[in-house]
Parts: sequence; C-alpha cells; structure tokens
Amino acid sequence: MSPTFDGVAVVTGASRGIGAATARSLAAAGCAVALVSRKQDALDAVTGDIRAHVPGARLLPLAAHVADDEATAAVLRRVHDELGPVRVLVNNAATNPYFGPLRDLDRGRADKTIEVNLWAPLRWTQLALQHGGLGSAGASSRPASSVVNVASIGGVATEVGIGWYNAAKAALIHLTRQLAVELAPAVRVNAVAPGLVRTQLARALWEPHEQEIAAALPLGRIGEPGDIADAITFLAGEGARWITGQTLVVDGGALVRPTVV
Repeated sequence: MSPTFDGVAVVTGASRGIGAATARSLAAAGCAVALVSRKQDALDAVTGDIRAHVPGARLLPLAAHVADDEATAAVLRRVHDELGPVRVLVNNAATNPYFGPLRDLDRGRADKTIEVNLWAPLRWTQLALQHGGLGSAGASSRPASSVVNVASIGGVATEVGIGWYNAAKAALIHLTRQLAVELAPAVRVNAVAPGLVRTQLARALWEPHEQEIAAALPLGRIGEPGDIADAITFLAGEGARWITGQTLVVDGGALVRPTVV
C-alpha cells in the first residue's frame, strides 16, 4: 500500500490478529504506530515483522493492560513525547472469557467482558484526549483526528454462546455514535463490525467447521485479519474525512445471506 497519510496511530491489542494486521496496514499507509498489548515479547515479534515488510516504519511497541488507567496514561504520554500527538486511535483489544447461555453467566466474567470491550475503548479515548494529543490535529488547517472501535457483527445480530460479548459490542456501536457527536469536529469516531475472522480469539467458532462456514458465505471464505485492517485504515484516513458515527460491516456477506425457511 502506498502512503496515504502521516501522523501517529495507537493500536491496542496489537500483538496478533486484527491488531497486528492493523498496525502493519497503518505503517504502510504512512503512520508512525504505537503497538500496545500485554506482552512485550509478542509486541517485539510483531514489530520486527512489520519492519521487515515496511522499511523505514516508525514503530513503538509498549506493553500495558488496556484496563489499567495508570498504564494507559503512561503509554499515551510516552507516545506523545516520542512520536508526537496521536492522530489515530484504534480500540481493538477484546476478550471473551465466557461461552454459554446468559442464564449461567457469572458476575466476574460479565464484568471482565464489559471492562475490556466497552469501558477500555472509552477510557483510552478519554486519556488520549488528555495525554496523547488526540484532537489537536483537528484545527481548520489540519484533518480531524480519528478513533476506530473494533466491534462485531454480533453487535447487530444474535449468536449462540456469545450473547454477553455481543451485548458489549452492541453497546460499543452505540458508544461510537455518541462519541462521534460529542467529539466532532476535532475527532471523527467510527467502528468496524467484523464477521468471522481467522483469529485466535475466534478460533473456537471457525476452526471446527471452517469449510462449511465458508461455503455458506456469499464471498466464499471466512475473513482474514488484513480484511479488517484495511477497512480500519480507510476509516482512519482522509478517504473517510466526511464519515463519522458509522459502523462499517466487514463480514463476507454474512448478514445478507438468504434465510432458509
């Protein structure tokens, strides 16, 4: 991908899957990228891979738990000091500690799901505004900053076994709309809603029946992390300069499949 914009991007959950692919896509588009995840060694491995494919990429791998306020603020201050004001924030980190019916969901796993999938995107946005310089690029002479939240098609549909995770993602879609109103015009806020993607988080959903699932999709395959990463890079960049408060579904046609009665 040829460079399309410059500036500083922060990607959470960047050590694998959609996050790692997004960091690579943004670096290829011209961004300096801060990669955030819990494990430094995994981040270092991804950083090395990106540098091998994107010569000259400016990358800063920083280990932090996304639900830790102090660590988040420290990361964002360091990004601002070492790379510059944050122009793009990608809230990608996610967790799903519970699989099963809602009637059996316990409070501990319910709270963890909300903390990482809903509270953390809001908190990272708040702290990026306070410590990272997010929004400072939104003056009349410069393009708006951009927040992209990674939601799920589960946020607009029902699925067996992951109802609480999907409820959190539905709330994230609404949070995206609310923040788009509150932060305009300095910051655009959008979301992507991936369908079934070949990631570690979703392995239990696709691995046992990949061929059958792929055959049922209009585009004939399950998603790859790069499919979502490219959509995120579009929403973050100038091609989406008049788009805010929207959720882009990237699902291989899953939601438009004909219903068999």
